[in-house]
Amino acid sequence: MRFIFKTSYAQDIALARHGGHVFWYSLLGAGLIAAPWLLPEYWLAQLTFVLIYGIVGLGLMLLAGFTGQFSIGHAAFLGTGAYTQAVLANAGVPFPLALAAAAALSAAVGVVVGLPALRVKGIYLGIATLAFGFIVEEVFARWERVTGGNSGLHVKSPTLFGLEIGSSENFYIVCLLIAVLCTFAILNLLRSPTGRAFVAIRDSEISAQSMGIHLARYKTLSFAVSAALAGLGGALYAHKLSFISPDQFNILQSIDLLLMVVIGGLGSVHGAFLGAIFLIAMPQLIALGKDWLPEAIGQAPGLQGLVYGLVLIGFVLFEPLGLFGRWLKIRTYLQLFPFYRRGLFKRQKSFTKSDRLK
Repeated sequence: MRFIFKTSYAQDIALARHGGHVFWYSLLGAGLIAAPWLLPEYWLAQLTFVLIYGIVGLGLMLLAGFTGQFSIGHAAFLGTGAYTQAVLANAGVPFPLALAAAAALSAAVGVVVGLPALRVKGIYLGIATLAFGFIVEEVFARWERVTGGNSGLHVKSPTLFGLEIGSSENFYIVCLLIAVLCTFAILNLLRSPTGRAFVAIRDSEISAQSMGIHLARYKTLSFAVSAALAGLGGALYAHKLSFISPDQFNILQSIDLLLMVVIGGLGSVHGAFLGAIFLIAMPQLIALGKDWLPEAIGQAPGLQGLVYGLVLIGFVLFEPLGLFGRWLKIRTYLQLFPFYRRGLFKRQKSFTKSDRLK
């Protein structure tokens, strides 16, 4: 009896539910570790950007997917972390300390945004975060003594314990390690009482409050953790590009980040990285597709935005759970084959909740 209890408890706290998870995640980990020796430098750089955007996506997924607080100004937190890292790195501050400072300052800015945002929700919260993004972008452009203004700011190559880690291979390993640590941190946070409080707030604020959940405290905490992860990703982003300017953290970047978590699959940790893969791969696919299109269409300046919009509309209409939701359906189909029944995944009718019930 005691042995059964211990076994059950070990299964409850395990991140991998069965041996298949252990095998496939181990295989994925082995492939990611071996990537510097298997991939050319260009593709390794793209994979590094996937990891960086995945870290930012984890934060935005926590805020939007698990707490239900949408942000259209998340590029401001990304830029805060990037500029903090750049200024401290250029001043000679060690890489780990600068990284921690970038995350901490971004979290503080997230608290500043989260407190006024407690009085608004829905589209009004989106407008408030959008206005905040414009304000921060203007600060980056006008504070020339610190940020370099519109001329931009060069970032020194990172060093760790006196060792140069600016090469593509070494910096990829650093990004991979940080991404793994952030993923484990988010997974453990979500299965803690704090994470369950976030989900309760997303599902129904009135029900969450009736269960004793302090809405202001947990909403502010969600903004802070989300901003900290965005700042952490921004710090790595600054080192990867070696040059940053205010136009890299504008409204288009915020929309790309929101698009990333929506297409990846709201409410799933996997969706953050699937969305990051989409965000990095889509421009490459569009560039390849231009050669097959008529010149008037292929050379149109707004082609990428048009494709992004069509893809987003397609996911909202036909696959609201995103790429991860599609993978779940494919996996279920394979598990049930050959007993799959037509119409098994047919979408049920959904009813919009009134503001009174949210």
